[in-house]
Amino acid sequence: MDKEYRMSQARFDELSGELNYLKTTRSDEVAEQIKIARGFGDLSENSEYDEAKNEQGKLYSRIAELEEILQHVVIIEEDKAPSNVVAIGCKVHVTDAKGTELPAYKIVGSQEADPMNHIISEESPFGKALLGAKEGDDVTVEAPRGNLVYHIVKIER
Repeated sequence: MDKEYRMSQARFDELSGELNYLKTTRSDEVAEQIKIARGFGDLSENSEYDEAKNEQGKLYSRIAELEEILQHVVIIEEDKAPSNVVAIGCKVHVTDAKGTELPAYKIVGSQEADPMNHIISEESPFGKALLGAKEGDDVTVEAPRGNLVYHIVKIER
């Protein structure tokens, strides 16, 4: 079975827009770069041509990646998830083992994660530990330095 990519409708729309841009505007720009670089002469010693071809390779790679993601996307309807358990789309307030309250974490699909801004993937060890838990539960996260225990204080939609 192919991998499913779970995300919000907003993220799906964003990736669809990026794919459209890459296939149209950016593809034409890279083709023009290659055309101009070819005019500089001998292709075996033409760094502009090599750079343009590398850019084309990156472009095609990103297009293929986006097509794969969008083919196997599952749109998460955040408003239909139960409000008493941790699910994708909710914000979770937790305390560590010492009782120190940590910033609220939003649980999202892997394509939306931004750990530096407390937006955690459901596939991360922390996200996996939180999914399905309820307010008042303690969850254990397996980490390289040992198991970490967190207490769920509040779940927000």
